[in-house]
Amino acid sequence: MEQKIRIYTLTSELHDEKSVSAVTKEFLESLGLTYELKGTDYSDYGSSGLHLIYVRTGGTEGIFLKLLPQLLEQSSRPFYLLTSGKSNSLAASMEILSYLRQHHLKGEIIHGSLPHITRRITMLAKVEEACRQLDGIRLGIIGQPSDWLISSHADKEQVKARLGIDLVDIPMQELLQTVGKGDTDHIYQALKAITERHQLKGFTLRCFDLLTAVRNTGCLALAKLNAEGLVAGCEGDVPAMLSMMIVRSLLGISGFQANPSTIDPETGEILLAHCTIPLDMVEHYELDTHFESGIGVGVRGFMKEGPVTIFKVSGDLQRHFIAEGTLLRNQQKPDLCRTQQVIQLADKSLTSYFLTNPIGNHHIVMPGHHKELIEGLF
Repeated sequence: MEQKIRIYTLTSELHDEKSVSAVTKEFLESLGLTYELKGTDYSDYGSSGLHLIYVRTGGTEGIFLKLLPQLLEQSSRPFYLLTSGKSNSLAASMEILSYLRQHHLKGEIIHGSLPHITRRITMLAKVEEACRQLDGIRLGIIGQPSDWLISSHADKEQVKARLGIDLVDIPMQELLQTVGKGDTDHIYQALKAITERHQLKGFTLRCFDLLTAVRNTGCLALAKLNAEGLVAGCEGDVPAMLSMMIVRSLLGISGFQANPSTIDPETGEILLAHCTIPLDMVEHYELDTHFESGIGVGVRGFMKEGPVTIFKVSGDLQRHFIAEGTLLRNQQKPDLCRTQQVIQLADKSLTSYFLTNPIGNHHIVMPGHHKELIEGLF
C-alpha cells in the first residue's frame, strides 16, 4: 500500500514567495516521492500518514513557536523537519529542534543528499503507517503465560500508551470448551472462533495445556493462522506476540517465534528451534510429533536460506534487540524442537546479548534485513 505523505511549510515573510515556491517545486520533485503539499494549512496536521514540516527558509523559528500548541493538540507523533539547507533553512531547523528537545519533545531534521532524504522519508512513512495500524487493535492472551516464562509478561498500560494496543485476557477454559475432541482441525477452528468473537488481530496461547487436556498441540493451528494474516504466538509469551505484531505491521510478513538452543560466541552462529512456524514463511514443511511430549502434531518447516533479522521487544517496551544475519541451513536433528534454523549473525559480538542480558528466551526470526526500519519504530 502506498504510504500517504503530507508536507506543510514554514517560510519567513522576508523571502519572496514566488522564488521560494520555484525552489520548493524543484526540491520536492527531485525526491521522487508521491506527496500532498499542504503549504501553511495545518488544519489536518497529524490526521493520517506521515506529516513533514518543510522549513523552507531561515527566520521561521517564531512562526513554528506560534504553531506549536495547535500541532501538539492535533498529534503526539515526533516532529519531522525537512530542509534543503537553502536560505538558512538548516540553521532554523536546528534552532527549532533544539527548542523541542529542551521541552522533552521528539523530533528529527531530515537533511542530506537527495537519495538519503528519499530513503529516510520512505522509511518514516512505513513507520507512521505501522503505528496507525497498531493503534486500537486487540491482542488476546489465551490462558496465562506458561509457568516457565517467568519474565515474559507485559505491562498493559505501557503497551496501550505507547503502541495503542489493548491486551485482552481470555480464560483457557473458553478454548477448551470449544475444542471438542481435540484434533488439529478442531483446535484451528476453535482458535479462529475466539479471534472473531473477541475481535482480535492476534493472540498468544498457553498451548502446553492442550497436551494434558486434549492430548494434542496447537502447533499446526498456529502455523495456519499466522499464514492467514493473524499473529498467533506460543506458550502465552506476550512480549513475543508483541514482537510478531510489530513485524507484521511494519513489513506485512509473519515472524518465526523460536528459542536459541545453542550459541557459539566465537563464530556468532546460533541455532534456534520451535515446533511451529508460519506456513507462509517456508518453502515446504513436514508434520511430526511435538518434541517435548512426543504426542500431537509438530511442524518441521524449511525456510529459504539467506538474509534474516532476529528481533525481540520487552513487555514494558523499554528494551528491544535487533540483529541481522544469514540463515545458513535448516536442520532436522531428532533431539530438538522440529523446526531448526542455524543462523550466522553479521556481528558475532551480539551473542553476548543472549548470554548476559537477554529479553526472555523466545525471539522472532524474519526473512530479510530490516534493522533500520524496525529501529525507526522505537
